Amino acid sequence: MPASPPPDMSNPWIRRFRPRPEADVRLVCFPHAGGSATYYQPLAQSPTLLPDADILAVQYPGRQDRRREPLLDRIPDLADLITEALTPFDDRPLAFFGHSMGAVLAYEVAQRLGERTGKEPCHLFVSGRRAPSRVRPGTVHLLSDADLTAELRRAGGTDPLFLNDEELLAEILPIVRNDYRAIELYQWNPSPPLACPVTALTGDRDAQAAQEDVAAWRQHTDGPFDLKVFSGGHFYLNTHLRGVAETVSRALAVGTRQRATARGTAR
Repeated sequence: MPASPPPDMSNPWIRRFRPRPEADVRLVCFPHAGGSATYYQPLAQSPTLLPDADILAVQYPGRQDRRREPLLDRIPDLADLITEALTPFDDRPLAFFGHSMGAVLAYEVAQRLGERTGKEPCHLFVSGRRAPSRVRPGTVHLLSDADLTAELRRAGGTDPLFLNDEELLAEILPIVRNDYRAIELYQWNPSPPLACPVTALTGDRDAQAAQEDVAAWRQHTDGPFDLKVFSGGHFYLNTHLRGVAETVSRALAVGTRQRATARGTAR
């Protein structure tokens, strides 16, 4: 494949933690509610992750270097803008990994890519989130600041240093509340299943995503489906980074071999 120039990295939506512009596949990571692109730095740096994959992460507005931008509290709006932001990167196959709210965004962007360009991601990894068709009411975004902070402690995905510092907590609570509002008010618009492979990952003690609800992602693809269950709660991946990286790497390697075989057959 001829060399192509790297995409424009002035794109505010995308962070590139391990540039591999000539990689066979680009893995795009979608953060959880209240999360930022830097959450995926450890995964990008994992020695067990496919060494030649180009690792990208989505940066939502209103946090870190985008903290002065207004927050968005509608999943469809976020998905539309992320889909547009990924356009410069589609010169290689795209795979998506999303955790919690990020899983829903990854799915919605996958749907939009298929509808608008005819190119779905080559693989969709959905972590710690029930399938879109499994509707459950949510009211976390309506909690008081104290109760919302307690919920963050229970979930375990926020650094205690932030939760124990009043000034830092005052900065992150509006972001967390906004994102919970976005995901809790999200309504799935029934649409045809994807064609790409889907791998669902979850913790066996995740109070936010029952295993049977995570397994229901099977209904959202006509392609191969796999379910990986790890020990732990909603943020199981913090303690199973190697296992998650190996799961992603194996699946991406299968896709790489299949594409290489297809190219050879087409000659």
